[in-house]
Amino acid sequence: MQNNLELENKIAEKIKIAFQTAEVQVQRKQRIKVNLNEDLVHPFLTFAKNTLSYKHLSHISCVDWIEDNQFELVYILLSYDSLVQIIAKTRINREKAEFPTARNYWPQVETYEREIHELYGINFVGNDHLVDFVLEDWEDLPPMRRDFDTVKYSQEHFFNRPGREDAQDVRKTVTKHSGEELPDLAKIYSVRN
Repeated sequence: MQNNLELENKIAEKIKIAFQTAEVQVQRKQRIKVNLNEDLVHPFLTFAKNTLSYKHLSHISCVDWIEDNQFELVYILLSYDSLVQIIAKTRINREKAEFPTARNYWPQVETYEREIHELYGINFVGNDHLVDFVLEDWEDLPPMRRDFDTVKYSQEHFFNRPGREDAQDVRKTVTKHSGEELPDLAKIYSVRN
């Protein structure tokens, strides 16, 4: 059976015509990737929903590109008509991490925006419900940012509590029971010596 991407190519062509500066790539059957300038994300979301019948926002995720001083927001859309998924990406400034909410397109986006706000510190302008989601009373740097020091935080908050005096490194216990040596790349992450 030949892998026919006719439908994906038709959708990609419509996107290229409407958003000429977008980088559009058919990645495989049922998946199109679209890289957009940040000012085109909301017009694209409107176009995808109203013109291309992308009625389902599956997820929003975030990637911390600390080397580039940027966050990448990833919107995953699905059309029930074509069953083709669109992965729409944009990058925003990491220092002034804010982006307009997409609640007026998909109300359920509030959950994803709350999670990204809490874990990365991105402010979704217009979402007035960016309250504690999972991390109650968190006052440290957002924990999914790559400059958050997980080992240091764990040592400061978890290892010196009463009742933890005999705590053991789980990796050493697993190694002892399995007889397999811990790979060198994992050894640098051990918080107990």
